[in-house]
Amino acid sequence: MSLYCGTAVRRKFFWCYRLLSTYVTKTRYLFELKEDDDACKKAQQTGAFYLFHNLAPLLQKSEHQYLAPQYSLLELERLLGKFGQDSQILEDSVLIGCSEQQEAWFALDLGLNSSSSINASLQKAEMETALQGSFIKLTKALFELNVKDASLLSTAQALLRWHDTHQFCSRSGQPTKKNVSGSKRVCPSNNIIYYPQVAPVVITLVSDGTRCLLVRQSSFPKGMYSALAGFCDIGESLEETVRREIAEEVGLEVDRLHYSASQHWPFPNSTLMIACHATVKPGQTELQVNLKELEAAAWFSRDEVATVLRRNNLSNQQQSGAVPFWLPPKLAIAHQLIKEWVEKPTCSPLPA
Repeated sequence: MSLYCGTAVRRKFFWCYRLLSTYVTKTRYLFELKEDDDACKKAQQTGAFYLFHNLAPLLQKSEHQYLAPQYSLLELERLLGKFGQDSQILEDSVLIGCSEQQEAWFALDLGLNSSSSINASLQKAEMETALQGSFIKLTKALFELNVKDASLLSTAQALLRWHDTHQFCSRSGQPTKKNVSGSKRVCPSNNIIYYPQVAPVVITLVSDGTRCLLVRQSSFPKGMYSALAGFCDIGESLEETVRREIAEEVGLEVDRLHYSASQHWPFPNSTLMIACHATVKPGQTELQVNLKELEAAAWFSRDEVATVLRRNNLSNQQQSGAVPFWLPPKLAIAHQLIKEWVEKPTCSPLPA
């Protein structure tokens, strides 16, 4: 009897947890908004909107960081009316998340000329004055945003860009139509459904046990070194991509491979960064740098990397030339990968 009661209590607790789980509730709510156009339209009535202009988010400066203001539907309609726009432009908004209280969050670009907008895009300078903010490229502002805004705006930009570049069916050539949430586009002539996609990219920190390998691409800011990164080819597994990229770019063969974490990255066109640690045998560390892919590559000791990670006021030191190299900012998964190697030199391998 006691065993039965104990089992019943545990089951009751389990189902209560399931019913009260904030994460499950939010996930189910967002799923409903993505699948049900009427529910999504209703959510817009009480939701909040983030604004963009030609894929640049509207931001306001606050001390040492940027803030992303939100606008209600009523505020947005008043703003559009002021500039001679009607509410039809709201059809271009995309769902990007919701709060724990189920306030839906949307993003709208006022500068892109889309298939559903009958009026010309709004002028950037006029909008900035009215909104008391600035439309700033995400590449410049990302590392000065808090974690929440950085994630939301990255998602928003990726979705807005995808819709802007996928307005026609690749089979029929006819215009496609987005659903209210922006989770898909459909070709009315053949019912083909198109879903937003991301490109998988592996980013790998290579080590020989006591040193790690850092590289530079010509597109990097002056003095910045990072981990190796490359796109997955069709037909490759994650492990195969890591091994190929390391062989192609620096001429090394991977001995062991460990998965670390992943991160959505909005540049250049929405990628999924898959972070890994890789080790090579100590006697096989001679670099053969592929100069078509990299500008430079070098081994760095744990002390050298730890020193750079600890430095403060890095930007001033870069300008003065006091720092021989620097690392990606904290928000980037490359930074976390390098920090993880410094703090946890050994990792448990996953099956290859």
